[in-house]
Amino acid sequence: MNTPKNDKNTRTTGRPTLNEVARLAGVSPITASRALRGVSTVATELVEKVQKAALDLNYVVNPAARALASAQSHSVVVLVPSLSNLLFIDTLEAIHQVLRPKGFEVLIGNFHYSRDEEENLLRNYMAYQPRGLLLTGFDRTESSRRMIEASNIPCVYMMELDSGAGLNCVGFSQLAAGETAAEHLLSRGRKRLAYIGAQLDQRTLLRGEGFRRALQKAGLYDPALEILTPRPSSVGLGGELFLQLLASHPQVDAIFFGNDDLAQGALLEALRCGIKIPEQVAILGFNDLPMSEHMVPRLSSINTPREAIGRRSAELMLTLLAGNSVTKPVQDMGFELKVREST
Repeated sequence: MNTPKNDKNTRTTGRPTLNEVARLAGVSPITASRALRGVSTVATELVEKVQKAALDLNYVVNPAARALASAQSHSVVVLVPSLSNLLFIDTLEAIHQVLRPKGFEVLIGNFHYSRDEEENLLRNYMAYQPRGLLLTGFDRTESSRRMIEASNIPCVYMMELDSGAGLNCVGFSQLAAGETAAEHLLSRGRKRLAYIGAQLDQRTLLRGEGFRRALQKAGLYDPALEILTPRPSSVGLGGELFLQLLASHPQVDAIFFGNDDLAQGALLEALRCGIKIPEQVAILGFNDLPMSEHMVPRLSSINTPREAIGRRSAELMLTLLAGNSVTKPVQDMGFELKVREST
């Protein structure tokens, strides 16, 4: 019995290969690869031919095989602490819009605010030999830090700034945002100011620290008026903590919430209980989520440039991947206080 020879351009598994897609489309394998990766320099008519050929053959890209063949992948790993928070959804969308047209795949990992889970994700994604890493903040395990350093993979840190670490980062000062929150409420004549924070990631704690510093400077800080819980931030939790605070400290006349969902919950609970906002208590949120300007009353909040951070982080990554030097490794995107009816 004659055994058919294996074509070096086909797999023994019978699955279609990139070479078969290229032959069917009448293009070279490299053009087919670029077309499937969405590289913008490939002519539209060729992209259509390659996509049709891939569809006809039921071809699926194997990123691991591509990485092994080229000693590097075309993937950029993005790790965020939550996919249920619109803050990170906006950031991820902006990253995708910048990287995808340049032919890069975006691999998204959600570490649920767990440093250990982030470490596991990093370890797993390193097997794909990613071209770059986009990471959220600076708080991670020592093992993760060593892994990142040893990999020599270009890395950009998002949402926070650290001018002394020699790292590429894009974000804003969480401390300054907290200070701005306190200064705004103080400017409204409030004297008994509270801070409510949940989840307790590093950014939430820094916000609270900035708020605390401003109150200490004004001689109005009271540690009893801080509620910090590791429970996940939510609208329901915001309402619960709002009532808990007022029950124990009815003299409170202003509250800064570490996230808008908490503040939205407080507004709903106040409406339900007949508590007048801002006459009795001024309420200020953080992140300025889309629903905040439609609350009753409209929620004052600190708007964070989540889309701009994602876009600039991705652009910075492209600069690093091109082998170019970064003239400004620390990029402060700022924030904006949105004053509405709740304060």
